[in-house]
Amino acid sequence: MSSDAQVLTVDGPHGERAVRLSSPARVLWPEPGITKLDLARYIIAVGEAFVLANGDRPVSLQRFSGGIDGEQFFSKNPPKGAPDYVRAVPVVYPSGRTHPQLVIDEPAAAVWAVQMNTIVFHPWPSRAELADNPDELRIDLDPQPGTDFADTIPVAFELRNLLAEAGLTAFVKTSGNRGLHVFAPITATREFLDVRHAVIAAARELERRMPAEVTTNWWKEERGERIFIDYNQANRDRTMAGAYSPRPLPHAPVSCPLEWSELAGADPRAFTILTVPARLREQGDAWAALHEQPGSIDTLYSWWERDLADGLGELPFPPDFPKMPGEPPRVQPSRARRHD
Repeated sequence: MSSDAQVLTVDGPHGERAVRLSSPARVLWPEPGITKLDLARYIIAVGEAFVLANGDRPVSLQRFSGGIDGEQFFSKNPPKGAPDYVRAVPVVYPSGRTHPQLVIDEPAAAVWAVQMNTIVFHPWPSRAELADNPDELRIDLDPQPGTDFADTIPVAFELRNLLAEAGLTAFVKTSGNRGLHVFAPITATREFLDVRHAVIAAARELERRMPAEVTTNWWKEERGERIFIDYNQANRDRTMAGAYSPRPLPHAPVSCPLEWSELAGADPRAFTILTVPARLREQGDAWAALHEQPGSIDTLYSWWERDLADGLGELPFPPDFPKMPGEPPRVQPSRARRHD
């Protein structure tokens, strides 16, 4: 064992585990001086809420060879030497290929991921044992140039109302950057494409209600100064930073669950690795009840079918996806015009 390594004791559902942490003094966030050890202690401090939100799901690890300014890569498969309490499940990727993907079941597994230089955790919206069927409907509110976090707030409230009309209960968190993530628990009875279509239906309805503030245009040149509803985050193997996951930005922000009552006055820069543990101790977990009353996407899916009947069809998929049935051409509008 190298002389600078530390062994951390991590409590969990199976008792205490010892997790070795090498290079604990390595600085990951230079601006606030947050080290690898600080990150591991953060994960321990928020461990129960972190696992409740992100556990029992296939997860991708965004790993950094140095600090947040260093090289980064995504890790999906269990690396050699993973402890026996870090498991994997087979998942099907958009290509049709099946491969094992990591699952986090307890805080010690998340601390082990920190040892592997993970900063951002990207959980799937489906459970490990039913990976093809999401149990979370997730909507990413993405501010475009000329807009900011404050512009997402009224959009999030209207989206909450819209989802309630569809029989769904919405929860909100900061993205850890400039946007918001709105989640709704759903019964895991539909596969990814159906859930994607439900998200598109919700996004189109929101766009009708707030045309000056919201856009579903995939191409950036057509979005304008509006909040983009990124429906492609609802696809298989597309993920968002998990609840309580750190983000690789200079001030060490966290994607933080919020109560709806505090959203209007929220400052996303206030939720960091240094502040969120105390917030969690004092206020509790705003997402503790997330999965207590899952709803159905049936109403949203009926909106999708209504829009299909009205001539609105599929929207573009990400460029790395195979060509999908009914998908429009993946050609940037300005490029298409040049070839007319």
